[in-house]
Amino acid sequence: MARPVTLFTGQWADLPIEIMCKKAQEFGYDGLELCCWGDHLEIDKADQAYCDERLALLEKYDLKLFAISSHLVGQCVADNIDERHKSIVPEYIWGDGKPEGIRQRAAAEMIKTAKVAKMLGLDTVVGFTGSPIWHLLYSFPPVTPEMVEKGYNDFAKYWIPVLDEYQKLGVKFALEAHPT
Repeated sequence: MARPVTLFTGQWADLPIEIMCKKAQEFGYDGLELCCWGDHLEIDKADQAYCDERLALLEKYDLKLFAISSHLVGQCVADNIDERHKSIVPEYIWGDGKPEGIRQRAAAEMIKTAKVAKMLGLDTVVGFTGSPIWHLLYSFPPVTPEMVEKGYNDFAKYWIPVLDEYQKLGVKFALEAHPT
C-alpha cells in the first residue's frame, strides 16, 4: 500500500462505528481517520482495552487506522465560547456552560486524546484550535493592535500547555485550517 486512501469519519458520526467500517471497506478505502465523537472513538471511555477493541474492529474490515480527530473539543480550547458550542461537545466538557471551565476541560481532553493516540499506536491527532480573535478578522469597528496581541497571548495561554504534553508524548497535532 504505497499511498493509502483513507476516510475521515466525522461526517458520518451518526452511523455506528461498525457500519462505518463496513461501508469504508465496501467503498474500497484502505483505512480510517476516526473522529472523537459519536461512538467512533469516545475519549472518556478509552483505556487500552477499549483501544484494542477499536483496532480489532478495524482489522475485521481490513482497515488501518492512520489518525484520530478531535475537531469539536479542540475548537473549544481557545474559542470565544457561547451557546453554539453546547451542541458540539460532550456534556462532561460543557459542564455548567461557563467558558473558562469549558476551555480547561477541553484542553484536558485534548491531552487525553494524545494519550489515546499513543495507545492506538498513532502519532497524529487532527483537529481545530478555536480562536479568540477570529471574530476580529473583519475589522469594523476598527480592531486595535492591542486586541489582536491579547488574542495571540490568550491563544498561547490555552494551547502551549496542551502542545507541551503532545511533545512529551511524541504526538503531533495536525491543525486543520478552517474558517472559524
